[in-house]
Amino acid sequence: MVFSLFRRYLSMGRHSHTSNKVQALYDHCNAIFSPSSTPPPSSQALHKLSSILDTVQPSDVGLSEETTDDDRGHGFFGINQLNRAARWAQPITYIDILESDSFTMCIFCFPTSSVIPLHDHPGMTVFSKILYGSLHVKAYDWVEPPCTVESKGPGHPQVRLAKLAVDKVMTAPCETSVLYPKHGGNLHCFTAVTPCAVLDILSPPYREDEGRKCTYYHDYPYSTFSTQNGPKICDGEEEEYAWLVEIGTPADLYMRSREYTGPAIQL
Repeated sequence: MVFSLFRRYLSMGRHSHTSNKVQALYDHCNAIFSPSSTPPPSSQALHKLSSILDTVQPSDVGLSEETTDDDRGHGFFGINQLNRAARWAQPITYIDILESDSFTMCIFCFPTSSVIPLHDHPGMTVFSKILYGSLHVKAYDWVEPPCTVESKGPGHPQVRLAKLAVDKVMTAPCETSVLYPKHGGNLHCFTAVTPCAVLDILSPPYREDEGRKCTYYHDYPYSTFSTQNGPKICDGEEEEYAWLVEIGTPADLYMRSREYTGPAIQL
């Protein structure tokens, strides 16, 4: 009994200097999210989660901001450097903080020019907080009702119309971004402009057996395909739309996992 209390005292002392923001995130997520997302969290609850995330710093999750770039990425958007740098490319690092039936809390650490290709989050709400560095975000939402055409490519896959929601570079410190099942850029692509890290909270988590499979896409300019049955696109607005085709998991998606070393979470 005495030994147990002493060990607990040491543990408390070891973490007393660390931030409790991760615990605050867990407690709030645990209170507002459910496995079925029913009922959905209130707008006030979601706003509070964003507010907590806005205050999180790299040190709060056991990271130190990287200040050097050894130029072993693929080059911005993969231009002109693939052959020279491919075998030296650094992987994206994935840190799993916590995964429950209701939500996932994780971190992605990007070397310069690394890319998480365009992918979706079916039926999910995702909060993304850039902890350090600069990240280019390109995101789409599906046009509703669905507008599809048959492509003329190999196998004639079906393409579906989407509207651009986000296309910008975000640099820390900046506000948390949020995407929802039907709006806010549910399909997005991340490209690291500098070394950067992103703290993500996804609810509900990916579960393929429950219909929440991560699917990757390639986007084509609106002018690539034509349809008489699609929505009327005004002249000058074509660049706001793209045709997306489902693809397999990209072979060059280079990722490794790393243990979470931040403050412990009391479940």
